[in-house]
This record gives sequence, structure tokens and C-alpha cells, in this order.
Amino acid sequence: MQSGELLRFLREHRLAVEASVSTSVAPQAAVVGFAVSDEFEIIFDTLDSTRKVANLRQNPRVAFVIGGLLPGDERTAQYEGVADEPSGGELERLTDIYYRVYPDGRARRSCPGLIYVRVRPTWIRYSDYNVDPPQIVEFTADQLLRKA
Repeated sequence: MQSGELLRFLREHRLAVEASVSTSVAPQAAVVGFAVSDEFEIIFDTLDSTRKVANLRQNPRVAFVIGGLLPGDERTAQYEGVADEPSGGELERLTDIYYRVYPDGRARRSCPGLIYVRVRPTWIRYSDYNVDPPQIVEFTADQLLRKA
């Protein structure tokens, strides 16, 4: 699998399970709607009052599981990265990507407390158990950046 194929796989999906760690070191997970940039950045919107935002502001390391939701399709991506809250030109670039996937996001933009979170990948593992033997490929951030 090449990085372009990985990007296509990620973009086939609109929902991911996001996992973070609370300030009391408890695991917490949530389903988020997301979009992916050409550089493999994940962007999603959320309210600044959510547990995930409190967690990510304390510890920006985050993980996602993408895929595996369709019956008979045993392909997933495990994605680990570092989150931030983009602003200025970066925010505009990323929200343009997000609104292509979620056009209704423009209407939510004025909701009190709505923020956008960007996650830059540090590691992604793609697993395809639809084939025998299974295909499992890992990508580091450096490998993704060189191929993006």
C-alpha cells in the first residue's frame, strides 16, 4: 500500500472513534465527523465544553480508529497524532477542507463555543483483513510527509 491509497481509504470514511486521556488518566472515546488534508491532517469541529477538548488541551496526544464499520469490510486505520487548535490562515485552509466533506459545517460555525481541532499524524497503521494473508502497513509521520 502506498500513501496515496491510504489517503483514499481515510477519505472514504466520515466518522472515526477518537480516543484521548483525561486529566485523571482515564481513557475517553467519542465518535467525531472528520475530514483529511493532503498532508494526512485530520480536522473536526466540536464544542469547547466537551471532555475531549479538555483532555486535548491538557495532553494533545490523540488516537483514532477509522473504518471497520461496514459488514464484511475488515479494513481499518489506527491513527495517532498530536492535536492543536489552528487559527488564521491555517484555520481557513483546514475549514475549507472540512466544509467539502460537511457543507452544513458552515451553518454550525456561529454556534457558541464551536472550535476546530487539527491533528497531525505521528503514526498510522492500515490493516486489511479482507485478504489472506492480511495486509498490515505502518507509516511514520516522516514517511507520510515525504510522500504527500
